[in-house]
Amino acid sequence: MKFTEGYWCLREDVVHHYVAQAYDVEAIPGGLRVYAPCRLILDRGNTLNQPMLTIEFTVPAKNIIAVRAFHHSGFIKKEPAFEKNLNPQSVTTTITDDEALMTSGSVAVRINRKTWGYSFEGDGKPLTSSGFHNLGFMEVNRENSSMSPGSSYLRDIKKPYMLDELLLDVGECVYGLGERFSAFVKNGQQLDTWNEDGGTSSLVAYKCIPFYMTNRGYGVFVDHTDNVSFEVASEKVSNVSIAVPGEELRYHIIYGPTPREIISNYTSFTGRPALPPAWSFGLWLSTSFTTNYDETTVSSFIDGMFERNIPFHVFHFDCFWMREFNWCDFTWDERIFPDPKGMLKRYKEKGLKIDVWINPYIAQRSPLFAEASAKGYLVKRADGRGIRQLDMWQAGMGLVDFTNPDAYRWYQDKLKTLIDMGVDCFKTDFGERIPVDVIWFDGSDPNGMHNYYTFLYNRCVHELLMGEKGEAVLFARSATAGSQQFPVHWGGDCSASYQSMAETMRGGLSFAMSGFAFWSHDISGFEQTATPDVYKRWCAYGLLSTHSRLHGSTSYRVPWLFDDEACDVLRHFTELKCTLMPYIYHMSVIARDEGLPVMRPMIFEFPDSPAADYLDRQYMLGESLLTAPIFNAEGISDYYLPEGKWTHLLTNEVREGGRWYRDTYDYFSLPLYVKPNTLLAIGSNKTKPDYDYADHAELHLYELSDGSSAHCVIPDLDGNTLLTASAHRTNEIIHLSLSDLAYNSTFILHNINEVKHITGGSFQSTSSGVTILPHALNIKIQLC
Repeated sequence: MKFTEGYWCLREDVVHHYVAQAYDVEAIPGGLRVYAPCRLILDRGNTLNQPMLTIEFTVPAKNIIAVRAFHHSGFIKKEPAFEKNLNPQSVTTTITDDEALMTSGSVAVRINRKTWGYSFEGDGKPLTSSGFHNLGFMEVNRENSSMSPGSSYLRDIKKPYMLDELLLDVGECVYGLGERFSAFVKNGQQLDTWNEDGGTSSLVAYKCIPFYMTNRGYGVFVDHTDNVSFEVASEKVSNVSIAVPGEELRYHIIYGPTPREIISNYTSFTGRPALPPAWSFGLWLSTSFTTNYDETTVSSFIDGMFERNIPFHVFHFDCFWMREFNWCDFTWDERIFPDPKGMLKRYKEKGLKIDVWINPYIAQRSPLFAEASAKGYLVKRADGRGIRQLDMWQAGMGLVDFTNPDAYRWYQDKLKTLIDMGVDCFKTDFGERIPVDVIWFDGSDPNGMHNYYTFLYNRCVHELLMGEKGEAVLFARSATAGSQQFPVHWGGDCSASYQSMAETMRGGLSFAMSGFAFWSHDISGFEQTATPDVYKRWCAYGLLSTHSRLHGSTSYRVPWLFDDEACDVLRHFTELKCTLMPYIYHMSVIARDEGLPVMRPMIFEFPDSPAADYLDRQYMLGESLLTAPIFNAEGISDYYLPEGKWTHLLTNEVREGGRWYRDTYDYFSLPLYVKPNTLLAIGSNKTKPDYDYADHAELHLYELSDGSSAHCVIPDLDGNTLLTASAHRTNEIIHLSLSDLAYNSTFILHNINEVKHITGGSFQSTSSGVTILPHALNIKIQLC
């Protein structure tokens, strides 16, 4: 939020108390404490009748500096707290009359005691800083008080805020802050972290994450579940302003210096994602939302896909699997599904997994409402008049109070019945419409619970699945910091247009820069019905995302309703994704172990390329595949290839990087390039995502330069390593190695036409290169 009117003047309803001086500094266990009055202390009289802020700097984990600044320490909010993995580091402190310095490993904070301010450093280099009129305590709409008898005597009525403003360098770009559909680079935007159901075409977001990172080697995690307001180079164009309600501000500077290290450090601190089951990476098909459907309709969709040889792997039942006005009672509407258990059994015999829609609300008509109300499992009104109910969505609905451990288990018990019936996973919809005029079981601050509710809700469902099935995948719409532990999330209610497709991608790229590894979106848009052109282009994009779902609002999404070619396009890219699963699943294991996103913005992989700063219509799928979905009816794509020789995965064409390209593609292709020095595993099964990835895998070697190495890891379905392979080139000699010959894997050396000599294997020339059949674990190839 803006406290100023222009650079010099404050809003008339704001009383400011900016820190003016580091009057006293002392070492504390694990850090430094600064006593900072809000005006210069020139004599003893200046110590009277003024506020003073206290600032503490500590190191709660490696390469992370925690900042805590507060006004009145007795001000209590009962704000729910994000879970953090604390690993306090040892620090060294030095305090002089001129400055105070705290160092720990690669990070440091330096406090200027002469002209007030503090700066953060990584490996001795400046990252960002706060100085003159940056850190302060702000009073908004303060009512007058009096020293005279009466109701206004020493009255303290105001809206308190804590504020800090961190400096941005020239050319510094800000990314993240959740799944944001606005411009990918957040400079110039004012963004609140207040989850809301706002679609994909505004600054309102389902998944607001109080974390951002920049292209200067650091990230900032604001440790508040309440609304955090970010002015990103907007109120003051050289600063990111951070404002939180209350009298305390907590944030963390997370050093990288690379984007990979920043995200890895952040997710180590706030939670790494679980590894979704491999079957969840296949194609999901939905009933859609308000369409008319029953078992006959669903069976026609399923049979229609199989009759057209389109592989698909998960069927999703959206809201109306339950009776209208009863959401949620977790009971099948027997008017349209008279034999749900038998139906699910029949579908599972076809090899399908089953997903059903749920939300955390209990409608008044649901039989569960009276049960939950009687047991105290629903959120209460703040005025003491019973249950807080809403008519938004379902009539008279109440909210399950997940801060109540008994309500938490009660909700899980209701879902367990569905799991026992054959349901494999849940679409955990909503979780954003959480009112604040309520009382929570554990006494939490209502404003803080507004965003934090989604963490408890999705954790509840994820824990149940893990406990009952040993694996878990969600399709969640809302999120907050830490929710990355419970994948997968999807992008919400987009529309059936190229504009919405592009804004959806911006949301996914921002989400990835916010610490989330797995993400999906509704192929061809949720609202309206796409043209066949948009549908087919979105199929390519959707199948080159970690998770892929066909879902809509008022119309079905089966491809034959668009045109016959749509069936062929959907089949083509689904089969392509299945063959890429050895690679995609390895990237997913890396996400589990290191917290890195699978869908990666170009700046994430190429931070040293100035061209990558603003790229938001292309991305890296993992570390080795570059793709640029097409956003126009002409089939034209403008895309940038970083330095090096890139090979088109589908055509084998090699192009020199470090420049832009413009090409036209049919519906069966798009820019899909393999990074140089890549050993890419291609699987042998094109009809399912979960199979033995190592069995007859092809190991494709692309543009291995002299002195370079390439490595490949193929996991099993539990994320354990099955097979490793590597390649190294010295002049015209290529050394290949395998960890095991039992899987009958082959190497394919792209764009190498002849081999002069080989030991440890045999070779065969093909149109795309040379195929190597290993006879030993180590192979030496002499090129011509």
